Amino acid sequence: MSNGTPQTPLKGMYSDWFLDYASYVILERAVPHLNDGLKPVQRRILHSLKEKDDGRFNKVANIVGHTMQYHPHGDASIGDALVQLGQKDLLIDTQGNWGNILTGDPAAAPRYIECRLSKLGNEILFNPKTTVWAASYDGRNKEPVTLPVKFPLVLAQGVEGIAVGLACKILPHNFIELVDASIAVLRKEDFEIYPDFPQGGIADISDYNEGMRGGRVRVRAKIEKTGRKLLTIREIPFGTNAPGLMDSIVAANEKGKIKVAKIEDNTAANVEILIHLPPGADPEQTMQALYAFTDCEVSIAPNACVIEDDKPQFLSVKEILRRSTRNTKNLLKQELEIRLSELEEKWHFSSLEKIFIEKRIYRRIEESTTWESVMEEIWTGLKPYLKLLRRKVTDDDIVRLTEIKIKRISKFDSFKADEYIRGLEDQIAETKKNLRQLTKYAIRWFENLKDKYGKGRERKTVLDTFDRVVAKEVIVANETLYVNRKEGFAGYGLKRDEAIGKCSRMDDILAIARDGTMRVVKIEEKVFIGKDNVHVAVFNKDEPKVYNLIYRDGRQGNTYLKRFQVGGVTRDKLYDLAKGTPGTRVLWLTEHPDEASANAEKALVHLKPALRLRNVQIQVNFGETAIKGRGAQGNILTRHGVDRVVRAPKEA
Repeated sequence: MSNGTPQTPLKGMYSDWFLDYASYVILERAVPHLNDGLKPVQRRILHSLKEKDDGRFNKVANIVGHTMQYHPHGDASIGDALVQLGQKDLLIDTQGNWGNILTGDPAAAPRYIECRLSKLGNEILFNPKTTVWAASYDGRNKEPVTLPVKFPLVLAQGVEGIAVGLACKILPHNFIELVDASIAVLRKEDFEIYPDFPQGGIADISDYNEGMRGGRVRVRAKIEKTGRKLLTIREIPFGTNAPGLMDSIVAANEKGKIKVAKIEDNTAANVEILIHLPPGADPEQTMQALYAFTDCEVSIAPNACVIEDDKPQFLSVKEILRRSTRNTKNLLKQELEIRLSELEEKWHFSSLEKIFIEKRIYRRIEESTTWESVMEEIWTGLKPYLKLLRRKVTDDDIVRLTEIKIKRISKFDSFKADEYIRGLEDQIAETKKNLRQLTKYAIRWFENLKDKYGKGRERKTVLDTFDRVVAKEVIVANETLYVNRKEGFAGYGLKRDEAIGKCSRMDDILAIARDGTMRVVKIEEKVFIGKDNVHVAVFNKDEPKVYNLIYRDGRQGNTYLKRFQVGGVTRDKLYDLAKGTPGTRVLWLTEHPDEASANAEKALVHLKPALRLRNVQIQVNFGETAIKGRGAQGNILTRHGVDRVVRAPKEA
């Protein structure tokens, strides 16, 4: 019953709650902000590191606890995010066991490992004077809305996140190349940026699509032939680790897709996986099979998404870099303007102090008995010199003059004061020049950044183009297909039954029964293919064969001649090659690798004796009939009963 409170429909409540939750996950959990390239948890971790920063290492557990006053989602999520930041080797210096992205080993517990902000992190992340602040979740502290990051950080680190209704995946890029690209933006020059992965590897960026949806990056392991029967993996694809890669190789070996005698993992600081090949194995073919059937090649779908103006934006990596560079330029301008204001304030008070002491204005207040008379005497003494200053003198300035200690007045050195003021004037002139030539100043800033921190950050991933490996072309046909026609089973495990030919575990089986039905099934150790088959073979849709078929429609119907090819099929579906009449019987069926050999075939059809039937033999020249699809019913060969069909004798 209503008690006078407005009622909200349940449907509307759920709609609002879902939208609120979706917006929260997108804005506050999963997607980085364009301004600083950070998710909220990363931003709060870095802010906490700065608050605790004294140049020494801090226990990770302490940083996690300190971050919890800003991030209300538990210590585990903060610890995981901090480890991921540390493993990127960009913003944080680490000490202790922080895990290994190559071996997949996890980091030690937070109480055992330590960290601090790196010099690069300190230089590009923080400036409280240009930071916009907001209250923390409980209102007890202030935290940055975004950090004033002067670098395309989101492109350097890369980021991945899954929100409600959208996903974000920005691949990491090379530090030096990002700096060069930012300089190119400032110079209004064209540029290209491509992913660079910490694991190295070889990347094909032909379809990168500037990191937007629909793009694709294929990354391969670096595999070397180090012996006649030995392959060595030196670098692995992004997103994989050595144990996982080994597992994928072992799985492919067990499925018969590749043949490996032994595999060893010697990965530590660098990747080294040794793949020993069995006798008779071709190293080149095995290498291609590794790319086709294991994690030695992975395909990555980027999806660059960032938060801007409180909503997600899908931008190309080039556009993200352009906006980041403009943001850096604006931040540098703000810093210069703040510095100019501070320098001018220092010049103003230093000049005011010099006048106050040199002109002995402080002597005027010796006889003053009230605060008002002190202020009045100082104002009177300064009046002749106010025009020498660059801004108006305020009461606050006068109050500061009264706070100068006698010791400073007694030791005042006019020469040093003049030198100090001239130094301030030089700095003011330099700052104004930088503001007038802001673009040049920003370019120098980026060049200095590269000089200081670019060493050791050269590209690790080799960019190349490579063809897609066709699995059928590199699969090892090291199994034998067997068939038990009586029971209706086939497979590579029926070793006591009739052998059909060599096959691989990726192949399909084509089976045509005596009643004119056909099916294609995936090859297994043992799989049902139907009973009473007249033809069983390995099926390859990319190499279509030509089939010559003669069948009787039903028990007393006409006899048809049909030539066809089997194109695309659905596995395990039963197809009718005849008309589907009960009692249909295949009288002749042959398979040919091409049309020429199928055309050359001839058959002799023996008819059953009948009244007034003079010619009891029909010679069939298959080349005179067109090849059609498997669904065609064929041409009527004879309306008389057929006794048998045999191969026509060769002409003398």
